[in-house]
Amino acid sequence: MTKRPLKILLAGPRGFCAGVDRAIQIVELAIEKHGPPVYVRHEIVHNRYVVEDLETKGAVFVEELDQVPEGVPVVFSAHGVPKSVFSDAEERDMYYLDATCPLVTKVHVDAARHEKEGKDLILIGHAGHPEVVGTMGQLRDGEMILVENASQAETVDVPDPGNLAFVTQTTLSVDDTSEIIEILQRRFPSIEAPRKEDICYATTNRQAAVKSLADECEAMIVLGAPNSSNSNRLAEVALTIGCPKSALIQRVAEMEDGWLDGVSTLGVTAGASAPEILVQELIDTLSEEFAVTVEERNIIDENVTFSLPRALSA
Repeated sequence: MTKRPLKILLAGPRGFCAGVDRAIQIVELAIEKHGPPVYVRHEIVHNRYVVEDLETKGAVFVEELDQVPEGVPVVFSAHGVPKSVFSDAEERDMYYLDATCPLVTKVHVDAARHEKEGKDLILIGHAGHPEVVGTMGQLRDGEMILVENASQAETVDVPDPGNLAFVTQTTLSVDDTSEIIEILQRRFPSIEAPRKEDICYATTNRQAAVKSLADECEAMIVLGAPNSSNSNRLAEVALTIGCPKSALIQRVAEMEDGWLDGVSTLGVTAGASAPEILVQELIDTLSEEFAVTVEERNIIDENVTFSLPRALSA
């Protein structure tokens, strides 16, 4: 039987960013240097394939430090952690490695600077996300105000409107965040913005790549985890640009039967925590049913790298 043609437009950049690469390396090198098990507080990155692969190598994932036995290394995830986690680890005399993405650390440093300067601080982000929990945990409870959307930006009350600054989660929608910032700057003209935009280069690039091809596609697949903020934003961006439908799936096995009915051009991308092997798995599986042609659409080359902790780089 003749296979139906399916053109796949591969968005680029896609997949792993430098912060994810660094975090995975930290866990792998810690296992190599210290032997298994190496404990990791929270998922090192939001991707089950990555987590399960590291588990086979000797990583053990837990939610809190009290689940870590004495005498074993522990790694803090790429999303960052509250200051209290460092304090708890030091009180227990634990050997820990911080895999926080340096771009998240930059937000933490800015938050601490604003606190030192006596400014009130707004964080633009999503409640409950590990990065937001970590960033809010850089200050004492109640000292950072969370704004999640435009309607909250319109109504948020601040103690001193003339002495205000904001920071943002690094994995937000560029467009949605711009709208929130415009509202805050209209309401609070003297609000201090980050010296350099907080939304990370990888989030910005992956959203721009989806925007560049979404209106050519009848459907868009984003490979990523349901709890991955940057992956969810990619699926949303595709719909905003005009792609008729968009799906966030972890692996090709999650694709619904018949979802590609009537689709002749499919966009494919991957969130910053999703490995390229899952993209190839998707293409290989679709090739069993369709006559697949693949076209790469790369809008920019990424050459960002981050250094490893000294304890592992020697």
